[in-house]
Amino acid sequence: MLTILGFVMIATFLVLIMTKKMSPIAALVLIPALFCVAAGKGAHLGDYVIDGVTGLAPTAAMLMFAIVYFGVMIDVGLFDPVVRGILRFCKADPMRVVVGTAALAAIVSLDGDGSTTFMITVSAMYPLYKRLGMSLVVMTGVAAMANGVMNTVPWGGPTARAATALKLDAADIFVPMIPALLVGLLGVLGLAYVLGLRERRRLGALRIADEESAETKETVLVGAGAGAGAGGGRLGKRPVGGGTGEADGGDDDGDLLKGLDPNRPTLRPRLYWFNALLTGALITAMILELLPIPVLFLLGAALALSVNYPRLPDQKARIAAHADNVLNVSGMVFAAAVFTGVLQGTGMIDSMAGRLVDTVPEGLGPHMALVTGVLSLPLTYFMSNDGFYFGVLPVLAEAGAAHGVTPLEMARASLVGQPLHMSSPLVPAVYVLVGMARVEFGDHTRFVVKWAALTCLLILTAGILFGTI
Repeated sequence: MLTILGFVMIATFLVLIMTKKMSPIAALVLIPALFCVAAGKGAHLGDYVIDGVTGLAPTAAMLMFAIVYFGVMIDVGLFDPVVRGILRFCKADPMRVVVGTAALAAIVSLDGDGSTTFMITVSAMYPLYKRLGMSLVVMTGVAAMANGVMNTVPWGGPTARAATALKLDAADIFVPMIPALLVGLLGVLGLAYVLGLRERRRLGALRIADEESAETKETVLVGAGAGAGAGGGRLGKRPVGGGTGEADGGDDDGDLLKGLDPNRPTLRPRLYWFNALLTGALITAMILELLPIPVLFLLGAALALSVNYPRLPDQKARIAAHADNVLNVSGMVFAAAVFTGVLQGTGMIDSMAGRLVDTVPEGLGPHMALVTGVLSLPLTYFMSNDGFYFGVLPVLAEAGAAHGVTPLEMARASLVGQPLHMSSPLVPAVYVLVGMARVEFGDHTRFVVKWAALTCLLILTAGILFGTI
């Protein structure tokens, strides 16, 4: 009964948000509450929610201060050189823009944090997508898939969880998987190329007037949307409009487009190297786990605000400028805590996992690594990484061991579903992505699921061919 209720609850949630019958926050709260009562455990709903909130509170705190920190870094101009380099490559060509999005997301993902990756990628690329009238769901989809592939680095989370659950060395899991993961990353870049060509055919490659200087071109692109006087360049005759799949941002879009204006008053060029060193130290401390990540971002945000904006009114203005993103994302995380709390507290997640394992035919025993790779797609999408790696993977590994499949093969196969996992409604970082991009979560889901699943299968196939799975 719990198994059926669990699957029906997840299906109901996905249908309601994809058809836009309910907002994600409302669905994350009301649907699990309803099914908790249906399971006969309504009296324990409060306990389940508190447990879920307690578990996700550090994540919410990390996101709140990370948004403030990286928002300040964007305000002061830390990422402007990276943006200019990507935009020089893009040359107002939709195909190059999409490929540049994938490349930027993959590079930034090396810090192992999805929220950071999405904040930097969206802040850099959003103005250009808006200026060219490109589809914003293409941006969110490509960024999520690139981050999903790179999320398998040992400090990113899944690999460490698999190593802990099966008592293995993370390097023994990850290093042999590098060739297969590179194939997956090339697949994302190839997909970005194809999607970019589709956008180019839909919109046409814009040409900046030949007589404009290189400096003017940079100003026009980096300052896209900053107002009529931002650069004075001409971007062709086609009217600029919003891409498909985006919400109506109203005046908020204009504010975000001004975020990379090269003449914005929030720039602090004299403090560039201080901010660069601070960010490098913060990422290094995250990788070395010197302090919990929420504490690092709390300290980093406080230091960045104090040094860059020593006047109290300026600090308040910067916090207020990013308050909308902070509230939306943290609210979504705490709403997701209700969903995960009910799934785990009622025992639905354990029942669902056990039933799926039981449905594996006996004849597939010697191929349990392949089975694990395939199961990782739906299981890591419908449950948290903690639930999958600590709850399901050990059971699958035991079944595999009975047929001679090594724990290392099982651990590597379990990483396959990460490109799809990064768009799961249970991943807090995805709400940063769609929130900053002004994209409806349902639109993002409809677009990305098929491509992300294809990327996962590509990694699984490559892992089998390379002999690592």
